[in-house]
Amino acid sequence: MEYLPRGLEPVLQRAAREFPAVVLTGARQTGKTTLLKHLFGDRYRYVSLETPDVLAAVRSDPRGFLQLYAPPLILDEVQNAPELLPYIKEDIDSHRERKGQYILSGSQNLLMMQRVSETLAGRCAILQLMPFSFAERKGEPQTDFIWEREPSAEPAAFSIAQWWQWFLRGSYPEIALDEQRDLTLWYASYVQTYLERDVRALRQVGDLLSYQTFLRVLAARSGQLLNLSDISRDLGISVNTAKAWLSVLEATHQVIVLRPYHENVGKRLVKTPKVYFVDTGLLCYLVGLRSVEHAIASPIAGAIVETAVISEVVKRLWHRGEEPRVTFWRTASGQEVDLLLEQDGKLVPIEVKATATPRPGMASGLQAFLRDYPHRADRGWLVHLGTHVLPLAPGVTAVPLEMV
Repeated sequence: MEYLPRGLEPVLQRAAREFPAVVLTGARQTGKTTLLKHLFGDRYRYVSLETPDVLAAVRSDPRGFLQLYAPPLILDEVQNAPELLPYIKEDIDSHRERKGQYILSGSQNLLMMQRVSETLAGRCAILQLMPFSFAERKGEPQTDFIWEREPSAEPAAFSIAQWWQWFLRGSYPEIALDEQRDLTLWYASYVQTYLERDVRALRQVGDLLSYQTFLRVLAARSGQLLNLSDISRDLGISVNTAKAWLSVLEATHQVIVLRPYHENVGKRLVKTPKVYFVDTGLLCYLVGLRSVEHAIASPIAGAIVETAVISEVVKRLWHRGEEPRVTFWRTASGQEVDLLLEQDGKLVPIEVKATATPRPGMASGLQAFLRDYPHRADRGWLVHLGTHVLPLAPGVTAVPLEMV
């Protein structure tokens, strides 16, 4: 299969030069193993900790295992053998001057990250690999945004039909790169094999059917204010159970929990959030959308495009080695901005519209925010599915999704 460069590559290489260990996490099937073998395969030994015989050797004699597989070493799926971490720490501390001794990878796992934080604190860089961004899928893995560079005068090339094909197919490498793969079969397998396994590993799930229904209900409410009490009542589960399942989905980078903006940071945490799936293909699968025509005509078409843009911003930030600082803005009178990105003490307000023809009236939320917070933001952006950069209103520019 063709290898496409990832935006995280320079950050990962720099981390390996500066830290004794690097931990690469992210959702399952995002291409972690492929990336590590591509960047380090000629210099590092590679060991997968998924096979039973390797795990048995690790558990019976962890120190002997590390002596046999001396660094530089890639240990894949390290969450399966957390007992190795104290011995890795011991080896690092014995040769602290050596950089890039260990690269540890695995799906984002609450228990693994807790052990990493406890054992390798100060000794490792922790990076996240997300599914493909749109730029990566085009073979152009830039991680900067249009508001950080001069907007191009050239019109974007993507049509609305092409965008919806991408939304439907999603951004996991295996399915994005192979257009012959059956989407329904692939996502059905992903949900059953990975999502359910992750939740079962981290939280006790007594009723698997209720969990599957929870996933679909959550997908149907993508981009809406999330009321877990209502969902819990409808599914017949406790609110704490719903919170636990949501926390696992967030920790494993399946969903983005977007909290409302408030200048008092503490108040953001108690307000009602929104939830977006990281992958539009998984979102479409969970709500039963199987064709472009069906998706465009669906009641959640706007939420799908909104999900795509918010996910794109979050992916690129993670691939720059930055933790995303993103919120949304909503007033009691109904004014709203879909996404606020905090950078260098300033805010970048972003509105998303599922149209190829942006109109001045669509900028009302952005203009209201700019009026209310002139000390935090001086320009707003409306992202659309068209092909041209357009001045939409004072301080507001409409930009194609392809150029973001």
